Amino acid sequence: MFFRQYDLACLSLYSYVIGDRDSGRAVVVDPQRDIEIYLADAAAEGLRIERVIETHFHADFVSGHLEMADATGAVISYGPGAQADFAIEHLVDGQVLSLGTVELEILHTPGHTPESISIVVRERPGADPWAVLTGDALFIGDVGRPDLLTSIGYGADDLARMLYSSLHDKLLTLPDATGVFPAHGAGSACGKHMSTAASSTIGEQRATNYALADIDVDTFVELITSGQSVAPLYFAFAADENRRERERFETHEPLDEVTFGDAVALAERGAVIVDTRAPESFASGHLRGSINIGLDGRFAEYAGNVIRAGQPVVLVGSPDRASEARLRLARIGFDDVVGIIDDVESALIAEPGFAASAARLTAHDVAQWSTDEPDVQIVDIRGPGEIDETGLVPGAVAVPLPRLLDTIEGLVDDAPRLDPKAPTIVYCAGGYRSSIAASAMRAHGFSRVADLIGGYDAWELATARSV
Repeated sequence: MFFRQYDLACLSLYSYVIGDRDSGRAVVVDPQRDIEIYLADAAAEGLRIERVIETHFHADFVSGHLEMADATGAVISYGPGAQADFAIEHLVDGQVLSLGTVELEILHTPGHTPESISIVVRERPGADPWAVLTGDALFIGDVGRPDLLTSIGYGADDLARMLYSSLHDKLLTLPDATGVFPAHGAGSACGKHMSTAASSTIGEQRATNYALADIDVDTFVELITSGQSVAPLYFAFAADENRRERERFETHEPLDEVTFGDAVALAERGAVIVDTRAPESFASGHLRGSINIGLDGRFAEYAGNVIRAGQPVVLVGSPDRASEARLRLARIGFDDVVGIIDDVESALIAEPGFAASAARLTAHDVAQWSTDEPDVQIVDIRGPGEIDETGLVPGAVAVPLPRLLDTIEGLVDDAPRLDPKAPTIVYCAGGYRSSIAASAMRAHGFSRVADLIGGYDAWELATARSV
């Protein structure tokens, strides 16, 4: 048997290739959109990828099933009831797929989504399970959240009850030694307590996973439907895109360079300018109206929180960095990158009329602003779970980053009303997300916005020292 797990850390995604070296047949499970790594490994091992198995319709990335089918002729498979614009072969509960000696057994494990499946791997017919690929049904330390489909016809309560049955009647009946290989790890918004471990066993999860405790279904439903993070803004788009016959991802030619004037004209027609530098570099000088999303963080996920799907994008950064940014945007289906601004520092010196800077405050500065500016509004853009653990800075209002655009555009009825003319301080946990949020607010007409260097952690430390 050939088995390989692939870790795309920037999206907390695990994907897999499983093959039989004797027969030369293989499948890929939950592939990322840029598929070259799977093709290269299959070729090196003498394997032919004949099937793409998707454990469910993903919401956090655009999968590479169409690219893989075009490249290899592979059949695309989903679980029971899945519907898509392209040809799929449905897999049913208990179905066995033979790769030669290696066998894959399909378990229908709905709950995260109705069509979700898990894949039991056996090294030979009749052998004990070697592993189970659990998709988003069972994570290491957690289970899949059941609330992402509530807006398209499924209630979180109903899906949670399905998940309880999938876990207890299907997955937990496997032997304790069975390896557990999920579709996501720590950092993913598809769960709330995921471990940093990439794999586990059924026995270990039975003993340690809070959601697999000996509780009744009603307690389970309450446990896993509470405390979930706010789903990123782009999730609904990506989930829909994975059902569609869409444009294929291709390795792109170098991006065209654009001038500041071109970028501003594009922005006036609806484009967004994304500066991929670190927050401190952005703060010292940037193109007016640009949004700072540092490439060294969870770039694609956070871009999907402050860019609307379909908006053209102009990238700020070196050609290599811009190429990486374009790839990472493509992984969530944001394909319309229209140009690059290279060497922004030199351009700002040459054309200072386009330049702006950003205020970044220390915790001491925040206290001073609050004293000097009685109408200051303080915005916490962390998730609800983070705030539950620490509380808010006094006087702050909570607007999770995925809800920021809808909030400032007045699309959320129960959100705080933010005044674009009032001085505004934005903070997160450590300072990365706050630079994103503050720059997005400035780009949407907020006249005076600063973010807190070091975030809540810095404010808490400063407060403790002053006591």
